[in-house]
Amino acid sequence: MVLALVIGDLHIPHRAHDLPLKFKKLLVPGKIQQIICTGNLCDTETFDYLKTIAGDITMVKGDFDENSNLPQAKVLTIGNLRIGVLHGHQVIPWGDTEALNITARQMDVDVLLSGQTHQFDAFEMNGRYFVNPGSATGAYSANPETENIPSFVLMDIQGSNIVTYVYRLIDDEVRVEKLQYNKEARSNKML
Repeated sequence: MVLALVIGDLHIPHRAHDLPLKFKKLLVPGKIQQIICTGNLCDTETFDYLKTIAGDITMVKGDFDENSNLPQAKVLTIGNLRIGVLHGHQVIPWGDTEALNITARQMDVDVLLSGQTHQFDAFEMNGRYFVNPGSATGAYSANPETENIPSFVLMDIQGSNIVTYVYRLIDDEVRVEKLQYNKEARSNKML
């Protein structure tokens, strides 16, 4: 079992000062094995803070990250799952389900984690699982239709199964939603 924190679009210090205190109280060292960041962390202090939660951090470059050494995309294997990670500014139109599906096929992944829209989203399409953790700080988005609800995701990954816990800060209260994904055999995959 791997418990992974999926987080992104923090935009600290440019659009937000810090993670919400109620989130920080939940993110304690010793429980989370891996952190997967979809980009736009923006400062080294926040990266150092995340390292205190879990030393195993995978991060991709967002369009506001200044660290040029970060990869644009990354593929991880956790359990029996291939997990693709990218910020999402490369997927046009941003957050579009068909464009994300094409990207997942190109990356040959079972799960695609992306950001950019600052809104939580999770859905299955063509046997794949797509998750956008939203903005952990609730940083404003260039899209005027976006609600600025702080959110992050914990994924409990066991073999081919994922239990996803979505944490949202709504009206100063942390609300949690549970979602499940089971990888289906992709028998039509060409060799």
